[in-house]
Amino acid sequence: MIGYVCKYTPIEIFTALGVETSRIEPDVTNFDQADTLMHPNMCSYTKAVLEDSISKDYEGIVLTTCCDSIRRLFDILKEQYPDKFIYLLDVPRKVNDFSISIYVKRILEMVEAYEDYSGKRFDKEELFKLFDKQLKERKLEENQELKNVERTEEERQENKINIGLMGARCSKGILELLKKSNVNIVFNLTCTGLNRDYVLVHDNILFSYASNLLNQFPCMRMQKATNRENYLEGLQDEINGIIYHTVKFCDNYSYEYTHLKEVIKKPILKIETDYTKQCAGQIRTRVEAFIESLEVTANLNKKRSIRKNTGDDRMYVLGIDSGSTSTNAVILNEKKEIVAFHVVRTGAKSGESAERILEEVLAKANMKREDIDTIISTGYGRVSIPFADQNVTEISCHGKGANYLNPKIRTILDIGGQDSKVIKLNDKGEVIDFVMNDKCAAGTGRFLEMMARTLEIDISELGPISLDWKEDIDISSMCSVFAESEVISLIALNKEKSDIAHGIHKAIATKSYSLLKRVGLEGEYMMTGGVAKNPGVVKAVEEKIQDKLFISKEPEIVGAIGAALFGLE
Repeated sequence: MIGYVCKYTPIEIFTALGVETSRIEPDVTNFDQADTLMHPNMCSYTKAVLEDSISKDYEGIVLTTCCDSIRRLFDILKEQYPDKFIYLLDVPRKVNDFSISIYVKRILEMVEAYEDYSGKRFDKEELFKLFDKQLKERKLEENQELKNVERTEEERQENKINIGLMGARCSKGILELLKKSNVNIVFNLTCTGLNRDYVLVHDNILFSYASNLLNQFPCMRMQKATNRENYLEGLQDEINGIIYHTVKFCDNYSYEYTHLKEVIKKPILKIETDYTKQCAGQIRTRVEAFIESLEVTANLNKKRSIRKNTGDDRMYVLGIDSGSTSTNAVILNEKKEIVAFHVVRTGAKSGESAERILEEVLAKANMKREDIDTIISTGYGRVSIPFADQNVTEISCHGKGANYLNPKIRTILDIGGQDSKVIKLNDKGEVIDFVMNDKCAAGTGRFLEMMARTLEIDISELGPISLDWKEDIDISSMCSVFAESEVISLIALNKEKSDIAHGIHKAIATKSYSLLKRVGLEGEYMMTGGVAKNPGVVKAVEEKIQDKLFISKEPEIVGAIGAALFGLE
C-alpha cells in the first residue's frame, strides 16, 4: 500500500499499476517518536503523519513539496526506511501549459522510480480505462442522486444549519461531530479535500490528467490561492457560517483566516488543533457552541425531546454544569425561581460527580428524582451524564445564565478550572461571538492551584493576600511549568508572598485582556467561574479593562442556571 497526504498526488497512477493507495489520516495520542526525530515545534500534522507512518506497514509514501515541514518529513522517512519507496513529488505552484508540461515530466520521473523499485510497468492505456470506469460509475451515482434530490432538498431546508469548511485538513473527529449535529456541510475546502471527477483526453492522457490535478480548488501554496476568496464570495448566501481549521505551527492558513475574518460577512469559527485525540473535548465545545449560536441567528427552533409534566402547573427543571474542577447544579421552578443549588468537587469520573450532586441538590430542595421534569447538562462532562434529557454547551448556558442574573451584561469572562473563555452577548442574552484559550492550563483555576501550592498557602488565601502587595512584580511566563519556576526563583530571592501573588494575578489579567480584545471590549462586563471568587484576579482584570466586573453571589453556578433555563424553554 502507498500512503499519501496531498490532493495533488497522482494516486490513479498507482491504481493503474495495481497498487492500493491510502490517504494518511493520522489518529494519534502523542508524538513520542516524532519528537525524537523532529523538532518539538514542527507542524503537528507533519508529526502526526510521521507517527502514523511508523505505526503502519506502508510499502511506500509519496509526499509533495507543499511546505518545509513536509520536506523535513521526507528526509526523516528516507533515512528511517531506506528499503521503502519514499518519494517527494515537486508540484508546480503555477497553473499554465508550461507548468502542466513540467508536472507531467515529474510524474513520469516518479513512475520510473517506482518501476525500478517494484519491477512493475506503467501503461497509459490502463490509466484511461480506470477513469473511463470511474466515469460510468459516477453517472450511475448521479442518476441515483437525481431520484433523491427532492428528499435531500427537504432535509436541507428543515431546521438545518449550512456550514462551510476551510483551512488545513480537518480530522475525522471534527467531520463526525458535524455529521451528528444539525448541519449540512455545503463545501469542504480544507487543504487535502479530494475531488477526482476528471475526464481525460485519450490522445494526450498524461497532460489532461496533470491539468486536472493542478486545476483543483487551489491550496494556500498555489499562486491561484486568491481564487479561494472569490469562490467563497459566491457561496456566502448558501451558508450560515464557516468553520476554519488550522494546525499549530502552520502559519499559511492562519494568515488566510485573519484576512477572511475581515472580508467575509458570515460568522467564522477558528479551531486550532495539534491533531491529537486529546483535543476532542475543547473542539466539541467550540463547534457545538458555534452551531448553537448560528441556530439563534437563523431563528431555527430545535425540537427538544423532554419529559412532560403530567401533574399540576408546577414545573421543576435541573441544570447540571459538569466542569473539570467543580460540578454545579441548580433547580428552577416554572417561575424561574431558584429552588436549590449545590456545588461539589468533580472527582475522577464526571458521571459519578453528577450522580452525587443530583442526590445532594434534591436533598437540599426536599424533593425526589421523579419531581424533576427535565434535566439539562452542560460543561465538559455534559455528554457523560446518562440521566440528562438534553445537553447544551457551556458557552450558550453561561450566556443564558448571565442574562438571567443581569440583563445589561454584554461580555462575559469565564475562568474555570481547565480553560478561559470570553462570550459576547446581544441585548437578548444570545451568544453572538466567543473565544476560548488553547489546550493549556495557563490562566485557569488549575494554574492558581499550582501557584498556591508553590507558595504553601491555601487557594482561598491567594486572592486576599495579593491585595496587600507592596512591590510590583511581573511574572513573565504564563506557562504553568515556567511560571512555577519563576515563582520558585522569587521565593529564593525572599520576595513577599503577597507581592508574588499580585504578580500572578496581573499575569492572568493580561491573558484575559487579550481574550477580551479578540471579541471586542464592550460593557457591561461579568466574570463567572470559580476564579471570580478570587478578589485579586477580579481587581487585576478591572484595572486592565478600566471598568467594573459584575460578580454574582455564586459565580460558579451561572452555567447551571443557564442549563436549567434551557430546560424551561
